[in-house]
Parts: sequence; structure tokens; C-alpha cells
Amino acid sequence: MESVLPPLGLAWEESLWEQGFRAVAGLDEAGRGAWAGPVVAAAVILPPRREGLADALWDVQDSKRLTAAQREALLPRILSLALAVGIGEASPDEVDRLNVLGATRLAMQRALAALGLQPDYLLLDHVRLPGWEGRQQGIPHGDGQVLSIAAASIVAKVHRDRLMVRLAQEHPGYGWEHNKGYGTPRHRQALACLGPSPLHRRTYRPVACLLEKG
Repeated sequence: MESVLPPLGLAWEESLWEQGFRAVAGLDEAGRGAWAGPVVAAAVILPPRREGLADALWDVQDSKRLTAAQREALLPRILSLALAVGIGEASPDEVDRLNVLGATRLAMQRALAALGLQPDYLLLDHVRLPGWEGRQQGIPHGDGQVLSIAAASIVAKVHRDRLMVRLAQEHPGYGWEHNKGYGTPRHRQALACLGPSPLHRRTYRPVACLLEKG
């Protein structure tokens, strides 16, 4: 029998709401470890003290603990219940230029800019945003503890997966519709046969090694 994960609840958000914060944004990313494609970040602000919110999102978890079908089913519910949702991307070139952490932060900044609502507190998975003038907290394994971060992880993952499926049609042969740009054996074999595409990250070791061989 499949085990059911315990609901994340809103303990983190409720603690901040009680302190007077009203626009608490959870942020997470998708695609940091991929060999190709952008890093995508999402920011989700849940409505404070909305009755039944935790129950409505009881099955929201870290996107890595869900199937693709579960993520797709949860996305419209998150979008309908959230006060605001923003998505930001950092290109493969930006990953190469800034390194993946810098690109992740850039994508998060763009996600915040896309919210259309100024957050007064940020809850982030692991990272912090240098230069952010408001309050923030980076939480280790936050996507498995904080409901708004988990919701953001789903938004980012679904957006990026859909994007990679579309990009697979423009750059066929690498299997992105299946591997989403991550380092599977098929992807490695395609790289050896086809060489890197314009969307591959040149600083990532498998791609860099191939380029060095020329």
C-alpha cells in the first residue's frame, strides 16, 4: 500500500501572519542540476488566515516527492487559491556566466518581480537573496516543511517540465521530453552523437568535457 505523506500545514506562514506580515512569499526552483535548459523559480503567496486553506492544499508536498501527474493535478488548485504567483527563468547562458547559484537567485528575483504584489517576508528553500531589502529566511529542506515553498516547487517544476517538452521539438534527439534536460544515459549518448545544442550549459562537466575534445 502506498504511504501517505503527512500534510505540511501552515505553521511557518501562520507564525509570520501572527507577527503582522501579510504577503509571505515561498520560493523554490527547478532545474539546477540539469545539463540543458533554464533554471526556473517560482514565488507563491498564500492568502493569510483563509479558512480551509490548509485542508484545500493538504496534498501539496515537495515536488520531488510527487509524480508528474500529481504535480499537474495540483497546479490549478495552487493557482486558484494563491494570492499571487510569479515565475522567473535564468537562461543556460546566465547559468554559465553567473554559476548555478547566481542564476537561481536571478530567477528568484524575476519570479518576485512577476508577482504583481510586493512581499513583506520571503521563505526560501536553502538559499537567501543578497540585496533583498525586506525580511527573509532560508530554510534547509524548506520544500519539505513549508507549504508555500512546496507550492512554489510544484509551480516551478511543472512550468519547467512543460517548457522542456516544447524545447524538445525545437532540438530533437536529446530526449528532453522525457529527461527534461537531466543527465540520463540517453542524454549522454545523444550529446556524444549530436554535440551540444545552444541550450546546453557549457560549464557543466559532461558538456565541458565534450567541448574540450572538440
